Amino acid sequence: MAATTTMQWAPHDYQLLAKQDAYKTMEAELKKLYDTAPEDDPAKKETLRKDFEGFKKLFTRFLQEKSPHINWEKIQPLREGAVLPYADINQRELTPEVCSNLLSKLVVLKLNGGLGTSMGCKGPKSLISVRSGLTFLDLTVQQIEELNRKYNSEVPLVLMNSFNTDEDTEKILRKYKSCQVKIFTFNQSRYPRINKESLLPIATDVSESNLEAWYPPGHGDTYKAFAESGLLDQFIKEGKEFVFVSNIDNLGATVDFSILNHMVNPPNGPMSEYVMEVTDKTRADVKGGTLVGYEDKLRLLEIAQVHKDHVDEFKSVTKFKFFNTNNLWMKLSGMKRLVDKNELDMEVIVNNKTLGDGLGVIQLETAVGAAIKNFHNAIGVNVPRSRFLPVKKTSDLLLVMSNLYDMDNGFLDMSTKRQFKTVPLVKLGSHFEKVQEFLRRFENIPDMLELDHLTVSGDVTFGKDVSLKGTVIIVAEHGNRINIPPGALLENKIVSGNLRILDH
Repeated sequence: MAATTTMQWAPHDYQLLAKQDAYKTMEAELKKLYDTAPEDDPAKKETLRKDFEGFKKLFTRFLQEKSPHINWEKIQPLREGAVLPYADINQRELTPEVCSNLLSKLVVLKLNGGLGTSMGCKGPKSLISVRSGLTFLDLTVQQIEELNRKYNSEVPLVLMNSFNTDEDTEKILRKYKSCQVKIFTFNQSRYPRINKESLLPIATDVSESNLEAWYPPGHGDTYKAFAESGLLDQFIKEGKEFVFVSNIDNLGATVDFSILNHMVNPPNGPMSEYVMEVTDKTRADVKGGTLVGYEDKLRLLEIAQVHKDHVDEFKSVTKFKFFNTNNLWMKLSGMKRLVDKNELDMEVIVNNKTLGDGLGVIQLETAVGAAIKNFHNAIGVNVPRSRFLPVKKTSDLLLVMSNLYDMDNGFLDMSTKRQFKTVPLVKLGSHFEKVQEFLRRFENIPDMLELDHLTVSGDVTFGKDVSLKGTVIIVAEHGNRINIPPGALLENKIVSGNLRILDH
């Protein structure tokens, strides 16, 4: 395997010499792993070579960085115009002809590398049923198909899979062959997990027999993997100019004509190569990444980069008003320039994990939003909360399955019957963590149109046609079970373990 990554060290520094030794040892271990790949599969060996070269670059930066934390004193207020209100770019009337022209320039890329294990499901998270028997992937395909049908366009859908999700996703894609959507896939890299103590790979060979020894290195890998797949060049040759990147489990991340039009036809000033959708931070979002000024550039600041002395300040909803939705719009030519010139500079995220056998390992990752500082004229747009509708837990699933939302051709919108457009706060206890157990506890999803807050803890089940209004708290004490009867109306009630119902 050709070694292309080199490290430059200052002389006479024993710490740097120790790091140099760590790099050389890692390089030797990667060479051993590479040699375990079968010789009769040159394509696999080439993929492995590229993965290891990318990993060595990340490992080099990990060793060279003195601290993962940013210099807090260098944080600057956001410059004027750094984050535009959505209302400012949503003022122009767009005709169907204009919309069709905009879509002719667009590629939609969904991040599809995650598993559904956090909700007790096997396989890709995108294949979890979320609404009317439809999965995240079903809804995404429906959305793109509706756009293509309505505007006579050919917007392609691209899925970035991981080695965890690729096989299952490819199998399910067969059912969309008759859809009016061209679907493309590519895989992000597969990197070796590192023993936390020895800083060496825990893998002994490159086979897939021990999947715990490998990991996908975060969605910051999008740029490199997209380019290496050949799709980036292909779309540019076809006349595509922009890509909309988002998480496949964010049901609010749909194609937005106003943002796309702002990029294609900037009202004044130069074109933005990169737009990050941010939304107002609430107390539920205090750990989310935020945009700041740093060294005269727009920069995504994640909580992992904040020293513990400043974490409370970082979580402030008054000082840092926005958080990143991970809905990102980019100019394809800008992405190609940065990849070709190796000018992408994304902070290394050190993700500590403990495996099932208790072994402590490190995953080196990057975030796709961290590249905002590398693009020309990058801005943020403060979008409505409706564009951030992620399903990370079963409490989120309850919201999107309920009558709070109407669904049309894969698009979910807050019901016009709900008086307030805020989303209720829902907290479900451990009995509801796994999807199968969650579904078993509801004969059908309650009426939640007038709900403000729901907390459920303990062994609780819901009968058919239950209505929840205002603030509802249901707590089944250990050893007790609460069955909410069919047709029950709970409005501003606390239901305790002995089934007493009290006014809230």
